[in-house]
Amino acid sequence: MSSATTDKIDIEFNRNEDALKMLISAMEQRFQKVALGGGKSRIEKQHEQGKLTARERIDYLLDKDSPRIEIGAFAGEDMYAEHGGCPSGGVVVMIGYVKKQQCIVVANDATVKAGAWFPITGKKNLRAQEIAMENRLPIIYLVDSAGVYLPMQDEIFPDKENFGRIFRNNAIMSSEGILQIAAIMGSCVAGGAYLPIMSDEAMIVDKTGTIFLAGSYLVKAAIGESIDNETLGGATTHCEVSGVTDYKCKDDKDCLDRIRNIMDKVGESNKAGFSRATPQQPKFDPKEILGILPDSRDKSYDMREIINRLVDDSSFEEYKELYGQTILCGLARIDGWAVGIVANQRKMVKSKKGEMQFGGVIYSDSADKAARFIMNCNQKKIPLVFLQDATGFMVGSRSEQGGIIKDGAKLVNAMSNSVVPKFTVIIGNSYGAANYAMCGKAYDPRLIVGWPTAQIAVMGGSQAAKTLLQIQVSTLKAKGQELSKEDEEAMFEKIRSRYESQMSPYYAAARLWVDAIIHPLDTRKWISMGIEAANHAPIAKRYNVGVIQT
Repeated sequence: MSSATTDKIDIEFNRNEDALKMLISAMEQRFQKVALGGGKSRIEKQHEQGKLTARERIDYLLDKDSPRIEIGAFAGEDMYAEHGGCPSGGVVVMIGYVKKQQCIVVANDATVKAGAWFPITGKKNLRAQEIAMENRLPIIYLVDSAGVYLPMQDEIFPDKENFGRIFRNNAIMSSEGILQIAAIMGSCVAGGAYLPIMSDEAMIVDKTGTIFLAGSYLVKAAIGESIDNETLGGATTHCEVSGVTDYKCKDDKDCLDRIRNIMDKVGESNKAGFSRATPQQPKFDPKEILGILPDSRDKSYDMREIINRLVDDSSFEEYKELYGQTILCGLARIDGWAVGIVANQRKMVKSKKGEMQFGGVIYSDSADKAARFIMNCNQKKIPLVFLQDATGFMVGSRSEQGGIIKDGAKLVNAMSNSVVPKFTVIIGNSYGAANYAMCGKAYDPRLIVGWPTAQIAVMGGSQAAKTLLQIQVSTLKAKGQELSKEDEEAMFEKIRSRYESQMSPYYAAARLWVDAIIHPLDTRKWISMGIEAANHAPIAKRYNVGVIQT
């Protein structure tokens, strides 16, 4: 290779690295903002009341210097401006370790509207419970909430996936032997009072924790009784009189210490038995991912270069390497765990017929290969990792005549019926049916995350804007109105801008289409902790792909 070529590669690498580092820096700055919850003044008020904040409680509860991953940090971002915002959905959810036991912690953030439940708060709590149920993980609730946010009660109260579903899940988990521990560390009001009491064990902090179906003002209005909140539903009442709670704690730290003591005595659960060897670091430097991923979606790259920097010893045993090359399939280990990787190939490749195929597009042969590989992984009890960067399935007469719909259906069928745990990482594009076939949120990945470079939409921004513009122009013409070229261009830019804002990974994360936006170098940790969680839940269901046409 000439020095000029080498210099060009180095410049390209550096440009890519700088672009991705800027996106990572922007992500970290956004996180620092949402991590403040309701702001510094409300944090200080919480401290004045003798209470820790939600994040401080979790930090104290989890084992020091142990790995942890946060679910839904950007939930609710930019969604409730007219109500003053709802950072992180007003609740912090973390998967971590308490006395070396992996568990999920759900902590209301009382600095955000007194911990009141917005619609996204309910959705995030349900996601936490879903993770606990799928993986049979113990779940710990740190309760400090004023209850349903009344101005939006119609969006949080009555539907199947609303507030009441949480108590249904409490009952289901209890019947299935999934440990639930609740700590009442502040307000716990009305219907929300059922959550801690439907848990297996409940504790309350003296003088700051209260739990009742109706507070003192409502009691006065309803039945004319005058009583203060502490007498009505404080620690003394519920630990000494009603027997509603099991432990009376003097302060937040005493309460969290009691939870740690309980977790220290929890026995081992049955395991799924996924294969794990001694973890090894990748042979190729993972930091090079930042320079490999292009700074533009119009540029191609070799997904194998990414995989080689994610897997142990950079060892990737590729399946059907020379067939269906726009999807890469193969076996590897990540932090010791055996995984089957299904990844979109972003560079142009040559088909078995000698034809060039577009990178990031799923062709019939690729779909067929991936479906067979997924079946093999289910047979071998190997968890699946999907690395998404695809614009969709190939279109056109040749593809349609070749049966692309049938082959795409094979892939979706095999993936949907998979009984081994699935994990999805959205690296770049996640458009249309490719989002579905590569295990998007609708297909029950145990965890789904995006890099700051992720985009989720039906199609690319320009294509969508052109389609929508054509519809609007045709509608206006039907009414006898003509647009000038300048008006069409202005309308196009307006449509494209709105559409592309909805493709942002933060738009997706705000609505919990993804569990998190993560630093690419944290990918190994997310997958490893995800498989460790899944290993708590033995596979009970037999793998059956249903009807697949051949």
